[in-house]
Amino acid sequence: MPLHIIEKDITTIPCDVIVNPTNEQLLPTGGVDGAIHYAAGPELLTTCQSLGGLQVGQAKITPAYRLPCRFIIHTVGPWWNMGEDEAEPLLESCYEQALAIAKATKCESIAFPLISAGARGCPKDKVLTVALRVIKRFLYENEEMQVYLALFNKTEYTLRDGLSKDLSAYIETHYLSPTNGRRMLSIDCGVMAERSVDDDWGDDAIESSMFEAEELIGKNISEETQSRRVLPTSHWRKQSAPKFADEEDIFRHMYDGFSLTLMKLIDEKGLDDVECYKKANVSRQTWHKILNDPRYKPNKKTILSFAIALELDLDDTQKLLATAGFILSKSSKFDLIIMYCIMKGIYDVFEIDAILFQYDQETLSSKL
Repeated sequence: MPLHIIEKDITTIPCDVIVNPTNEQLLPTGGVDGAIHYAAGPELLTTCQSLGGLQVGQAKITPAYRLPCRFIIHTVGPWWNMGEDEAEPLLESCYEQALAIAKATKCESIAFPLISAGARGCPKDKVLTVALRVIKRFLYENEEMQVYLALFNKTEYTLRDGLSKDLSAYIETHYLSPTNGRRMLSIDCGVMAERSVDDDWGDDAIESSMFEAEELIGKNISEETQSRRVLPTSHWRKQSAPKFADEEDIFRHMYDGFSLTLMKLIDEKGLDDVECYKKANVSRQTWHKILNDPRYKPNKKTILSFAIALELDLDDTQKLLATAGFILSKSSKFDLIIMYCIMKGIYDVFEIDAILFQYDQETLSSKL
């Protein structure tokens, strides 16, 4: 885990296995299939001709020959003119069989294209929805697998009906150039948090000048707080869930730290730890750091992933971000997309990553 949506030529990805959307005869044509055969060399065609063909929805594996990966899984996607009721289950089968073969072959990473989104006519938004659904379901049971959804460019798919137009209008209405805002807070290890002069969404979360914030920081880091932060999260997790009462309360909870605040919120929501970090599309290794390393410093995207998994509203998301010195700002298109999704009740990290990718922003799962 997790799933990464990337803009990359699938033939250049150095993972264990890539998936090739081919035809029933396993003969190279154009598109992704042709590019994979060209990069792998003539040995691949010889091997494919010995496999006896494939039916729609099935998959078979071959060596990758000259490609930087170890294996290629070939699968045949459906034609959309078969009808959605027949095509969608077959498309699901393509992704499911490829993942099952990768697991059986003990592969740790796999890269998919959008199967059937080319010559076979499947709408790209439908293919994306199916791919995300199947991959998410697989990763919940197989978190050790690293999955890439490799798109050659951002025009390969469109977002679900109405979403792109509505979100674009929201960004156009609310986006503020960074030069029109003011720097407001400098919190915790030099991380800068920004807030626009006329923001109206953040007043319930933060209302202080830089001077006042520094004063609060000085007053609230007590010896007791500092000593608590050197203990693993498991030692102090059972404290009561946080209640954010007023504007200054965010600064008091900032010194609980991200890990403690996150654990309290998970308990308050009644979630299981494993369920939470899987919903956040966060690796088990990162979770262990959060749980056991009192000096762990999360990045902004990790915090937002957990806020989405916990289905926090905008104010509580701001407060969780503030535990590590961050804030959502209207001067950032990335932040505006996150704000829009939260306000619209879109709490699927995979769908949000697809939206961020479409708008040329780093995804929540992308590496810094």
